[in-house]
Amino acid sequence: MGRLFGTDGVRGIANEKLTCELAMDIGRAAAMVLSDNARRRPVFVVGMDTRISSGMLCGALTAGLCSVGADVYQLGVVPTPAVAYLVGKYKADAGVMISASHNSFEFNGIKIFSGDGYKLPDDLEEQIESIVLGEGTQPTLSMGNDVGMVEEKPTAVKDYIDHLKSTIPTDLTGVKLAVDCANGSSAMTARRLFTELGADCHILFDTPDGRNINDGCGSTHMEALSAYVKQKGLDIGIAFDGDADRCLAVDGEGNLVDGDFIMAIMALDMMKRGKLARNTVVGTIMTNMGFSKFCEENGIRFESTKVGDRYVLEEMIMEEYNFGGEQSGHVIFRDFATTGDGQLTAIQLLCLLKREGVTLAEAAKVMKRYPQVMINVKVSHEGKMRFYLDGEVKAAVEWGKTTLGKDGRVVARVSGTEPLIRVMTEGIDYEKIEHVANRIADTVRERLS
Repeated sequence: MGRLFGTDGVRGIANEKLTCELAMDIGRAAAMVLSDNARRRPVFVVGMDTRISSGMLCGALTAGLCSVGADVYQLGVVPTPAVAYLVGKYKADAGVMISASHNSFEFNGIKIFSGDGYKLPDDLEEQIESIVLGEGTQPTLSMGNDVGMVEEKPTAVKDYIDHLKSTIPTDLTGVKLAVDCANGSSAMTARRLFTELGADCHILFDTPDGRNINDGCGSTHMEALSAYVKQKGLDIGIAFDGDADRCLAVDGEGNLVDGDFIMAIMALDMMKRGKLARNTVVGTIMTNMGFSKFCEENGIRFESTKVGDRYVLEEMIMEEYNFGGEQSGHVIFRDFATTGDGQLTAIQLLCLLKREGVTLAEAAKVMKRYPQVMINVKVSHEGKMRFYLDGEVKAAVEWGKTTLGKDGRVVARVSGTEPLIRVMTEGIDYEKIEHVANRIADTVRERLS
């Protein structure tokens, strides 16, 4: 079967790689690995996004958990960060989210959180994976009174929204914004959150039908939001992805403000207010060179990790930092959350803008973005495995690095969530970095597709 867990849980096309049988087996294995049976009967919270397959997989995973004696609190359709928060709120042993995040509707995934609300470290994922693959001791099925029970939690959305509202000291009265819910999980929360905070909010793409999640909308498709904000003369536009753990924005002119800009705006404000732990921000190897320059100019330390918000968070925990994130919009405010949270990011940003009396365009001037080219090359499963070994691909990447020299950089990597090789180039001269990116991508395509 191969390795199950990528950088963000188990992911694949529903009923192809990610089957009901696999979901049930993961539930049983997770209960075995994560339960504290000596204390009490284990409890899991389970949430899902709006995909057509989410209910099916949620049912299968829940059956697996209950079959080995775990009780399940069903949260229904909620954002991924709601699961991470409600694990602690409801004193559960672990949490599970059924979602494939920003992927199209035919994909789905299983993300698992420990009892403290953090994504599982590699060693626990490997233990679960080993059990699912039939290695070592297998879970024992429960009988009679020991079978787990399922309980719905109708207050889940309210409890999560109340938590978000508690993280800012003021309301958002007077703020005119559009919110793109990606026809995903935030369709259940965003209208209530922003309305209760007093914002004049226009909610877009909040009618999920199981198939339209991330379809021409959300944080991976910003065009519609940008046009709407300009047309309506709004202050700002906010976009989430399918499970609302990402947040990107557009200013009043419809210009994109990505995760790097959001982090720069927030980090500078946090530092000025003495709220930025150790004056440090954690990003990844994909963070724009302009962000590093911004940090140098403002006396902020920048730490870089592998791509993936889990690696950003691991660095934050290990070194006791409290702020970090990714260009894609995963932004982690560790003072308030244990994972990236799109709606938390949005209200923190909006609160800052209102307090300082500035527009998003004005705030974003703190950082200058270096030109960047990203090419996603679709490859076979075998191609992904060969990427780091293929001599011609390695030579093409080295050629790119030499060509750009100190005025640019090349990052070529395997996607942890999709059958892709991602080629990114960055530098001062756009035509030069575009040429380098295309040549490397062509080599990858020829060798690995």
